[in-house]
Amino acid sequence: MTFTFRPLDPLKDAELLHGWVTHPKAAFWMMQDAKLEDVERAYMEIAADEHHHALLGLLDGEPAFLMEQYDPAHRELVGLYEPEPGDVGMHFLVPPTDTPVHGFTKDVITAVMAYLFEDPATERVVVEPDVRNKAVHALNEAVGFVPEREIRKPEKNALLSFCTRESFEKAVAA
Repeated sequence: MTFTFRPLDPLKDAELLHGWVTHPKAAFWMMQDAKLEDVERAYMEIAADEHHHALLGLLDGEPAFLMEQYDPAHRELVGLYEPEPGDVGMHFLVPPTDTPVHGFTKDVITAVMAYLFEDPATERVVVEPDVRNKAVHALNEAVGFVPEREIRKPEKNALLSFCTRESFEKAVAA
């Protein structure tokens, strides 16, 4: 599977995203009750933020997932850990489907990580998923993330985890 990425258009893509982020399977995205305008506003804020970027992952030119990257020294994790040069924060969301493909989500996170590590300045990817999100913890481990500790964020208890370029390359080569 070959994925491509394009910047998210907050207005043109809002309807698509709204269906994704409000679906019950996207509960950990914490937008269950969002209206279309809420999704537009949230992603317009990201589009205007120099430290946070939203991208759509495409499969055969069609939107297949959402990926966000952020600078953890300025967003999400400020004051919760000591960022290092080359740290990049990441979120990803694979929308629900009536026809799941075995291994698709692992292919997505692998593509997201490869995309982030294409930038030679990226030394380490940082994630902070909800501690209860066991499925994403397993996916993170499969691509080389190592949990460090639980942290308390305003909206959740999160599992702070890191993945170096070397641990990613080792994990996907296995």
